[in-house]
Amino acid sequence: MGRRQQRPRPPHSEASGDPWIPPAAADILLVSADPYLQDEAVRIVAASGGRLRTVERVEEALSGWDTADVLIVSSDVRETPPRRRAPAVLLGRSAEAEELWRLAAVLGAERVAALPEAAAWLAEHLSLASAPEPGGTMVGVVGGRGGSGATTAAIWLAHAAANHGVATLLVDGDPWGGGVELAVSDQSLPGLRWPDFAATRGSIDPGQFRDSLPTAGGFAFLSWPGRREPFESTDPASASAVLDAARRAFELTVIDIARNQEGLQAFAWDCDRILLLTTTHLKSAVATARVLNEVPPTDTGLLVRAAGSDPTDPHLVADALGIPLAGVVPDLRGVGAGTEQGRLLELGRRRPVRRFAEAALGLNGGDR
Repeated sequence: MGRRQQRPRPPHSEASGDPWIPPAAADILLVSADPYLQDEAVRIVAASGGRLRTVERVEEALSGWDTADVLIVSSDVRETPPRRRAPAVLLGRSAEAEELWRLAAVLGAERVAALPEAAAWLAEHLSLASAPEPGGTMVGVVGGRGGSGATTAAIWLAHAAANHGVATLLVDGDPWGGGVELAVSDQSLPGLRWPDFAATRGSIDPGQFRDSLPTAGGFAFLSWPGRREPFESTDPASASAVLDAARRAFELTVIDIARNQEGLQAFAWDCDRILLLTTTHLKSAVATARVLNEVPPTDTGLLVRAAGSDPTDPHLVADALGIPLAGVVPDLRGVGAGTEQGRLLELGRRRPVRRFAEAALGLNGGDR
């Protein structure tokens, strides 16, 4: 479970036994020809304790494009160089916020910061780039087609990791999915849900965030409400704040991502690894190939759910899609009823499920 862009620790830091020496300032590269955004970036980076380099054109940034700790491009950048890393942040003005998200999808930017509203969040985000510890790992699970079982797989992955002593969070990334809380428990558990973070801006204390969430099966979870009544949705700024807190509070965050453009845009770009779930049926594989074209260029593996009577080799499906096989999800009897009754965690204790989850996450489980 490796991070996608882990920075090496500085030679002198708490990690190297010299806590009295502060960590090296983050090297932040900004590509922008907009004087307003340049000036604001100077102020924000100064507040974060980083070191800013600014160039106006992409061509001038090539030497530092892949080596800077944080790469920021502004809304006047319309193309990025091929086979280079994606920008960490797309910077723009609040008046163009809607256009910024479309441009971020084109450029592959991981985050969007619309100024002046996002100034405090961006300063906090950049300050974390100087930290010697990069935080926990985020793994996204995306169904290649509707009903493939992505939510079930995500729950079982989180459950297995927690059983191995990994501080784990399960994030419900589909507001239209009915709420993962209904699948992990048959009771209403105390704790915050997504709508409670709808007005959140800036940084969230990771300890308070961790303690505010409900738990089941040894892991914390952040769910959309499992009820029929309307609820307030979150916007990209609040979702970014929540994911930042999750990375700092947990060793592993498993995100059940909706397979639509909105879900991928909101969550997939924060993931260090993407696991696509499909079945061995042709139609499912074709649908998964289309989703594969929309996921960010990060470490991607395939999960295959195959019925016992299905003769198709999951490795052939992975070879056809061109991504490695990360695991085979057992097709257990009673999963549908278990989902409806909040009993998926009971099924997750079975040996085939443990083997699948441990293999997919790289855990050394054996047959405990």
